[in-house]
Amino acid sequence: MSDHSSYIQLKTAIPGPQSQALMLRRQSSVSSALGQVAPIAAQSAHGALVTDVDGNVMIDLIGGIGVLAVGHTTDSVVQAIQKQAAELIHMCSIVATYQPYIELCETLNRLTPGDFPKKTLLANGGSEAVENAVKLARSYTGRAGVIVFEGAYHGRTNLTMAMTSKYGLFKKGFGPFAPEFYRLALPNMYRIPKGMTEADYLEWSVQNLENALVAYIDGSALAAIVIEPVIGEGGFLPVPKVFLEKIREICTRVGAVMIADEIQAGSGRTGKLYAIEHSGVIPDLVISAKSLGAGMPISAVTGRAEIMDAPHVGGVGSTYGGNPLACVAALEALKILERPEFLAGAARIEATIRRIFEPLKVEIPALGDVRGIGGMMALEFVKDPISKEPWVEMVIELTARSLRRGVITMRAGLYSNCVRFLPPLDIPQDMLEEALEIIATGIREIYSEMQAKTAVGV
Repeated sequence: MSDHSSYIQLKTAIPGPQSQALMLRRQSSVSSALGQVAPIAAQSAHGALVTDVDGNVMIDLIGGIGVLAVGHTTDSVVQAIQKQAAELIHMCSIVATYQPYIELCETLNRLTPGDFPKKTLLANGGSEAVENAVKLARSYTGRAGVIVFEGAYHGRTNLTMAMTSKYGLFKKGFGPFAPEFYRLALPNMYRIPKGMTEADYLEWSVQNLENALVAYIDGSALAAIVIEPVIGEGGFLPVPKVFLEKIREICTRVGAVMIADEIQAGSGRTGKLYAIEHSGVIPDLVISAKSLGAGMPISAVTGRAEIMDAPHVGGVGSTYGGNPLACVAALEALKILERPEFLAGAARIEATIRRIFEPLKVEIPALGDVRGIGGMMALEFVKDPISKEPWVEMVIELTARSLRRGVITMRAGLYSNCVRFLPPLDIPQDMLEEALEIIATGIREIYSEMQAKTAVGV
């Protein structure tokens, strides 16, 4: 670390008295079904720093769950929103058009992968965009079947819950779900089955995709295959290139639509504007959200014009989708994310995380894996490096202890045994290192404490 004074400034214990008071009000007025990762109440934020209502300044490594690749309250974004608010706050794209909507669609058509005519449809959030993508694919193909994958997270609406994995957290008690979704295993390169080499496992995974067209659904009934190029909620798992290539080959062969869900991995998060660009595979439709809006609620489906035009007029729509304020925020965010020097911050973040945590894998066997791409990284914790049994308690204590010391983090993973990092891509290096060293110290402490308890049989 540099000799810069600490960015973290703690005036009270975390949570402080004002945060506790607001949380009590939340408890009595907000549905208890809505979880809360960090027991604090935010007052203001800028860049990667969050100030709570007690005046504590903390480093935010989660950024609204991947929404803030350009950071909190970016000056150009704030200015664009303020200017737009004085001119037009809402119109509804179903009623009339307005320049920010058209300009954003034109920009996304230009930036998404693929050298073919494209169009875009804007919506409010990720779930709505995913539903739109499925509707477009079904309308275009005249088919209903959709293949999704283990560990996937595509949303919390009824249709997207059918697509989402991790039943206990996201789906329990909410069924029945929409039909015609078929879930397949996804290659998790940290959890290669015993007795298989990496090459064997990848070959099996690719063969399993082909087998699905016999075992689960015929190609003539398949409307789409939906894949996150880096699995998000499922544990920040980069999908191997050969697997993405096989999806593309199958979709082309049977006439299905390949949909890349870039809600968390897109908008520059991995160092390229879209994560699938690392593979060279070109999807038919790309779904954007989260960091697209720099904190404003907006999402998009962008892709082949003939697919986007397939439904009847009026078949898609959204009262608030493509709201003028959200559109200008997205346009400013994309201007920043197009800059190579800004995107280069993702590689710097990854290199720093690997430099700090890779050596810990030897020192602390509970740290089973350090993975991800660019500014989308995760640590996976296990009770045993051979069995790889998930160690959830380790992660619960680590995120809580990190928060008490002024670093905001969050769990992830199919087994909830990962800590994810999603800082702004331009986070200052010394600020990043300050936060990560606190986490590394916490890992050493917690592992030592837990080992001591085990030794005395507690």
